[in-house]
Amino acid sequence: MSLLDSALVRLLPAVPKPVVQLFSSRYIAGATLAEAVECVRELNAGGKLATVDVLGEEITREEETRAIAQAYRDVFAAIDEAALDSNVSVKLTALGLDLSYELCRENLVDVVRTAAGYGNFVRVDMEDSSTTDETLRVYRELREEGHDNLGIVLQARLRRTLDDVNALADLRPSVRLCKGIYLEPGTIAFTDYEAVRANFLGCLDGLLDAGCYVGVATHDEWLIGESLARISRRGLRPLEYELQMLLGVREERRDELVAEGHRLRVYVPFGEHWYGYSLRRLQENPAMAGTIARATAGRVLRLSR
Repeated sequence: MSLLDSALVRLLPAVPKPVVQLFSSRYIAGATLAEAVECVRELNAGGKLATVDVLGEEITREEETRAIAQAYRDVFAAIDEAALDSNVSVKLTALGLDLSYELCRENLVDVVRTAAGYGNFVRVDMEDSSTTDETLRVYRELREEGHDNLGIVLQARLRRTLDDVNALADLRPSVRLCKGIYLEPGTIAFTDYEAVRANFLGCLDGLLDAGCYVGVATHDEWLIGESLARISRRGLRPLEYELQMLLGVREERRDELVAEGHRLRVYVPFGEHWYGYSLRRLQENPAMAGTIARATAGRVLRLSR
């Protein structure tokens, strides 16, 4: 991390909201469902799939969790009405995990049942390590109850993840495999860049060996190449895996991968909680804060000429 990146992270809470919005606008569809629908429509027109995330930060009351669950019901209705090719991703803290496991579970079941009614799919996101055990617990419980329209996210940064792959193998889960952006202590997470990469590929091998459907979620070109090589060696067809990227990142490369015949899904966050989401993501990834700030400064300078 550069000194500039560190300084930017410390200053972020003092930065005016419009400036933070300028930093993050290309990575968030907007504050409203209508904006998210339009974003997904454009992605679909370009041959990409989508997964919609309703932003929910600092949830402190039960009624807020109910509102997030309702927002997901609205998302499914909008996806269906507009005939979009999109599923959703949910964060369990937004559904109340920090308040009560049972409350979170109740809200998640509601979202999953709504999705099933529309023939759609829900992916449970993975947050910081304090939530990992309960996230995997509720995922297994719901799968064992017959909720098959449910997937999970695993983070290669965590040392435990290969064990989690093996523990979940009997469910043949649909998995989004990512590096993970949460900064965790070295006792539970790999801190070396190459070690994270190596664990990513080890987990990918384990998932593919177990017959799992995997969304390879990375912008790392080397990892994309290595992952596709493994997929090719196994003779997987295009409908048996997918690549995933974040909104606003490596857009030209996304187009190339789609043109090569790969399924590619774009993560589309939206909602009124965009400010808290932006601050948290930038604080968790100082290098991203610096990159976005430099890119934004360059854009402002070009526009002012």
